[in-house]
Amino acid sequence: MQSRTKIKTAVFLGLLGSSVGVSAEMGDYSFWDTLGNLIWPRGADNPVTQEQQNAAQYPLTPNPSEVADGFNPGAYLQWQTIQLHPDTGAICGNGSPYKFFVNRVAHTSNTVIYMEGGGACWDYESCTGQTGIRGARNPNGIPDDYMSLQNPSASLVSPFVFRLHPWTRTKTQNWNMVYIPYCTGDIYTGDKVAIYEDPTGENDPLVWRHNGVRNMRAVVAWLKNNLERSGQMLMTGCSAGGAGSFANYHPVRRDMAPGKAYLINDSGPIFPAPVTGSEEEYPSLKLQNTIRNVWGLDGDGDGPLYYLQNELPSLDLNDLGTLYTALGEYYPNDRLGHTHFWDDLNYSSYSYERFYDDINNEPDAEKRKQKIHQRWYKDTSHLMTSLDGYDNWGYYIPRFRDVNESHCTSIIEFNNADIQEDGLELGDFVNNVMEGSGPVMSASEEDSVSDYQKGFNLLYWLLDQLL
Repeated sequence: MQSRTKIKTAVFLGLLGSSVGVSAEMGDYSFWDTLGNLIWPRGADNPVTQEQQNAAQYPLTPNPSEVADGFNPGAYLQWQTIQLHPDTGAICGNGSPYKFFVNRVAHTSNTVIYMEGGGACWDYESCTGQTGIRGARNPNGIPDDYMSLQNPSASLVSPFVFRLHPWTRTKTQNWNMVYIPYCTGDIYTGDKVAIYEDPTGENDPLVWRHNGVRNMRAVVAWLKNNLERSGQMLMTGCSAGGAGSFANYHPVRRDMAPGKAYLINDSGPIFPAPVTGSEEEYPSLKLQNTIRNVWGLDGDGDGPLYYLQNELPSLDLNDLGTLYTALGEYYPNDRLGHTHFWDDLNYSSYSYERFYDDINNEPDAEKRKQKIHQRWYKDTSHLMTSLDGYDNWGYYIPRFRDVNESHCTSIIEFNNADIQEDGLELGDFVNNVMEGSGPVMSASEEDSVSDYQKGFNLLYWLLDQLL
């Protein structure tokens, strides 16, 4: 306990020093304000309004006043578990209570909202996590100690939220951190209670709550009522969390109202796929058509997609990939980034594996991989083309990293998510999004050989055994 206190003291002194240096930026407090915050923790200055609380669709519903949410405003530099009451609309897929996690600092209002990855589900097999079927994370809910070091896949998942990462540095490590766990299997976009029948008839139907949108609304309500308005805010996450940060960016950014906002969608693409297009040309179309129904994205003309379209006029509900262009047009002064690997074999498998018989029935693993990648390359090329027309959107597409099925560029470290032919590392892209000026960087790796020639990486091997 004493050593942990020493570490926290050293971290605080370092952060305090940074807040008064010449590099202090929007959202940072002065030395004296920081000392004041330590004694009298700063309260909310952008609370939920009556209009937001009474909104006809997806209102912001705070915790009931009598609920003990577990938050201590002065408990800096530690993960705190925030309990959300079901009255807020928040609940996990299995019906257990929803919670999220906050790690606060005293010297800045700047905040990173990190959304957890972890697959997706859309039927009995995937939502029950059957062996051999790709499913979704936390089907049994979220424990209170989720962010302890005993669960490094959350607490140490990325340099964005690993404050003391030993070799990768990024500015969010000095910020307030909000970690949004994932337990609904719907990339944080669903609003439907699904009843999935066991195809064998041997078990009772599964009642599953695809509740991602309402969970996010409850999180935002709590943040507005308990923390100060952010000078700068980054929304990010990997895989389902990347897709979730992208899909929820508009309502979160609108309601949190930071001075500056950034988005980095890591490996959660919502590819262009017009409903009138062919599945050969737009391979993600089968997946998108499936989830629109089972997750309730359209509802009866009042689902999450229509909620977004009400304020994002460029969003074409006949092509979900137009959310990229809609955000680019609605937020011309925000810096927005997308990244994933060309040779991702995880999100790409979710996207095509169970939807195309030539993949699903292919016994040869190498041929199966090639068929997945052929479709992934086509979808990725469409996405890059759509982003090329916007100075405030950038992309960073390296080739391959030998860990986690080459999925998620920003987990573990920023190293080895490089584009060797251009001398770029992922950190260059992150810095460009969050600190650059002019058009956001766009880079894609054409070399398909060099990344496979890197030597054995013991850390990646060990992590793959865990993952």
